[in-house]
Order: sequence, then C-alpha cells, then structure tokens
Amino acid sequence: MLTLKTSVCETFGITYPIIQAGMAGGATTPELVAAVSEAGGLGTLGAAYMTPEQVEAAVEMIRSLTDQPFAVNFFAATPPDDYTNLAEVQQVLRLFHAELDIAEPQAPSQTADFSSAIFGLCVDLRVPVISTAFGCLTTEQMRKAKAHGIRTTAMVTTVGEALEAEHAGVDAIVAQGSEAGGHRSMFSFDGTPAGTQIGLFSLVPQIVDAVKIPVIAAGGITDGRGLIAALALGAEGVQLGTRFLVAAEAGTHTVHKQAIFDSGDDSTVVTRSFSGRPARGIKNRFIEEFEKSGTSPLPFPSQNTVTKELRLAAAKNGNADFLSLWAGQSAGMLKEEGTAETIVQSLVAEAEKLI
Repeated sequence: MLTLKTSVCETFGITYPIIQAGMAGGATTPELVAAVSEAGGLGTLGAAYMTPEQVEAAVEMIRSLTDQPFAVNFFAATPPDDYTNLAEVQQVLRLFHAELDIAEPQAPSQTADFSSAIFGLCVDLRVPVISTAFGCLTTEQMRKAKAHGIRTTAMVTTVGEALEAEHAGVDAIVAQGSEAGGHRSMFSFDGTPAGTQIGLFSLVPQIVDAVKIPVIAAGGITDGRGLIAALALGAEGVQLGTRFLVAAEAGTHTVHKQAIFDSGDDSTVVTRSFSGRPARGIKNRFIEEFEKSGTSPLPFPSQNTVTKELRLAAAKNGNADFLSLWAGQSAGMLKEEGTAETIVQSLVAEAEKLI
C-alpha cells in the first residue's frame, strides 16, 4: 500500500517526501528554502554559482526563518575552462550584445570554482543535508560529512551513476529523467550534445531494482498524480524544480515565470547554447539563432561564463529572448503563482486522494 510516510521522511527528518530542487542561479532564495521546509518538505539552496560568503549568509537567513532540515546543493565537479573556439562564439554573441546595447564580448576570466570551499563551509555550519550535482563527494569529503552527521544525496541520470553514488556512500539517490528542467546531473563532461535521455518512468524502476538505498524521482513532476506515480514505481520521494520556480518566494525573474505560464507541452528543448552543457529550457530567440549560426558552443562552464553578461543585461531589461528559461517538460501544466506552503499542501492533498 502506498503511503506518504516513506523512508525518505525518516532519513531527512521531514514530514512529506517532497524535495524542492536546488536550482542554481538565484531562484532558490532563503525565503523559498525555508518556506518549503516549514511546510514539511525539504527546501534546498542552489549554491552552485554562489560564493562561500553568499552561501554562509543564505544559510544564516534560512536558519533565522526555520528550524526544520534543509539542504545545500552544489557541483561535485567542474571541468577546467576551454576557450578553444572563443572567437567564433564571440562573433555570434556580438550581434546580441549590440542589440542589448552592452559592450562587445571581452576576453573572459577563469570560471570560479568554489565547490571545495562550499563543502567545507557546509561542514562547519553543520548543514543538515548536502546534495551534489555532476558527481559525488570525494571519499574524504563523504567521511567528513558522515562524521558530522550530515546526510547526503547525489543526482543521477543512469543506473551506472546510481551504482557509483551508492558505492560513494550517499543516503539517497535522486533519479533525474530526461523530462527535468535545467541541467541534469550527468557525471560525464564528454560533450554529448543532448546528454543521457532516459525518461523518468524507465529510469526510476531500473535504479530502484539496482540499488539498496532510497530513490527520489525527479523530472516532469508537478502535482500529486506525479508523486503517486513515482511512489508506485518504487521511489521513496520526489524532487520538484519547475513547480517551485513559480512559487511566490522564488527569485525567478518575472518574465521567466510568465514564459512558464505561457508554455505548452512542446515548448521546451534541450540546448547547449547558454552553458555548453545540455539543459532543458523554454525555446527562445537566443537558442534558435545561436543554433542556426552553426557555431559550436564552448564546453561547460566556459560557455556559461561568456553568456553571463548577456543574460544579466536581458534580466535587467526584462527581455525573455536572451534569458535561460530553464523549465521541465510539464511546465505547461502550471498557470499561476502560489506560495511554497500552498504548493506543498496541494501536492499532499492531491496525492492523498489517490492513495
């Protein structure tokens, strides 16, 4: 018999098996993280693009708003910069810079990687849960996390990655189907154009059968039906990103939220144009024209670094044509904003009707 009181609730000390995804880039404000945790789920700070100082301030703010468990998510691995075809990429970007009336693309500096510092900070601050993308904590990091009673999760996209995560010692695995918005957590940085493309309904039962630790389903889940479906497939919980992008407490840009509300079932595409790594988002002019140019994007994280100025200018001007509008395939189901508490409550109420 299905129940919302799963092992994930016990593992993380939460009331409901609902995790808010740690989406990097500013959407996961301390207010959002705390509100999800207060509502009985597990709020997650997306710290991948934050400095240690910013993370520390955010954790302090979260703790001032809730005494419930929460998580911090960051990249377990970031490859070195590769600016081999920078001139070609900048030639394409130059047209967009001119349209937005910003300076021509300049020679970029090295992409900052604060992963190790953020891990150390999480240990010092005794963050309840550490969540990683693009791989797992190192053996020494995992030892330190366990020694301080910190729970860990890793996001995966294949059975092989799930087995690697289980061997690394994580407490739970987040299985990300190809429906998921933004960057999915492929461990490899081999530059495969679309990345792994295993749908959630295929991925979850295969991982459940392969590992002995709890599995959390992620990708295209927006309501109680998705929660119950995931549990029926053997998952012990769900992780939602896009649903919380439209929460009132989220730091999502207004035009990004509106793009989600205006989207349909076929609005999202997987693209490397913004970051150099496959990511699912709502198709817009930048994606269309960059891909039409025939220019290969720089590898991640270099492409993300060189498009940053363009994205910042677009955000300042409220121009959705040049923003990375990350969203999952079920974005078209979302039509209005709601508080994080209301979102968690509606998920639970919808699911309980189906049990």
